[in-house]
Amino acid sequence: MLRMEIGLFLVVAFVAYMFFSAEKERSSLHQTFSVLLVSVLLHLLLDGATVYTVHHLETVPPLFNDILHRLFLGSMAVVIFLFYQYIAILVQEATGKPRKLDLPARCFLYLALLGNFLLPITYTVTAQGNYSSGPYMAVPYVAVTFYLMLCAGLLLVNWKQLNHKMKSAISIALCIEFVVSVLQGLHHTWLISGMGITLMTLSFYLTLENPDSLRAELTEQKLSMLYLKSQVNPHFLYNTLDTIRIQAQLNGDRQVAGLLMRLVDFFRLSVKVDRPMVTLDDEIELLEAYLELMCCRYPELHCEYDIDPDLGGAQVPNFILQPIVENSLLHGLKNKGYRGDVTISAQRTGNGLMEICVRDTGSGFNPDKRAAVDALLASYAKQPPKLSGNSIGILNVQKRIKLLCGRAYGLSYTENEDGGVTAHILLPLKEETK
Repeated sequence: MLRMEIGLFLVVAFVAYMFFSAEKERSSLHQTFSVLLVSVLLHLLLDGATVYTVHHLETVPPLFNDILHRLFLGSMAVVIFLFYQYIAILVQEATGKPRKLDLPARCFLYLALLGNFLLPITYTVTAQGNYSSGPYMAVPYVAVTFYLMLCAGLLLVNWKQLNHKMKSAISIALCIEFVVSVLQGLHHTWLISGMGITLMTLSFYLTLENPDSLRAELTEQKLSMLYLKSQVNPHFLYNTLDTIRIQAQLNGDRQVAGLLMRLVDFFRLSVKVDRPMVTLDDEIELLEAYLELMCCRYPELHCEYDIDPDLGGAQVPNFILQPIVENSLLHGLKNKGYRGDVTISAQRTGNGLMEICVRDTGSGFNPDKRAAVDALLASYAKQPPKLSGNSIGILNVQKRIKLLCGRAYGLSYTENEDGGVTAHILLPLKEETK
């Protein structure tokens, strides 16, 4: 039996090595999974130790045996709680709903640990094997039942808002733990609780935390971005060149040279696809080139910038502002004949975050469009990368922010009291490394 615990420990240790050696943003979800992996490893060590001591009752000091068993089952309660915590954060990031069950889940954990260390413990010796028994054994079974019910409730309530991969991972993990717990309850000498926890860990790692899967998703997003940049709106190119031609007739070569330089700047900066992250200064330089051309084309379009000068070296996902500004022009100011203002601001928000806002004085959302945009941004994980159609820019911006910066960050929209809309981009504040 001890050989199984050793095998399970080696499997989880290999998973932990792969997970911790992979480069990824440490979001709250990934941090929770990190703590979970360490806790599972500790739990499996205690599992192996108790399997040995319970079968050597005559040689192991009773007090030492009792302490090991209480630590073992206490660690089980902690691990199951962490599984709940991981699923709760996963559901929160996918749906945007606050976690309302954290307090009762944490309080129950404290009660379970208290009962685990205070309730009487005994040992049963049989021909098939020995196992711990007594009132304290109620703790793991009640804890597993309680947290499985919480997780199942989260899954069912939010079923329609979770993508297929999330639903599959959670469902498989819960079914595994339920089956293993039932078998352990029917056959006390089997001692297979570690198997259930290991398989739960694997189900989440293979479906949601696998570095290869994350890298494949990143590659898919990068290919999507490459496609988008190679398909810059031809109307923009042709109309801008026509504007340059007209200006050449009216104003002479100096202004033509300036416009051509800005056009060259725009395309030079927009093809920097080798880096997923760039400095805010680089992103603003690209945006200035684009907007200067648009303001020349539409003289009644005005642009303003309010950028914290200390944020110039902050890292942002490449090519996220131009699609947002273009969206404001095409869907907000176009209906007003491109007469109005666009203001781009970037400020610190505290707690190591920054917010970039694109505010326009356009026609704003109609009710149906606002609901559709909110739903699109909220369900970004279930949407394939769009290569054509409406909302192509904002969906791919949302996907790349979530992928490169973490699920806690992203794009959202609010309506202005005096008309128009504001796009809010929340990002972690990270400086460029020299």
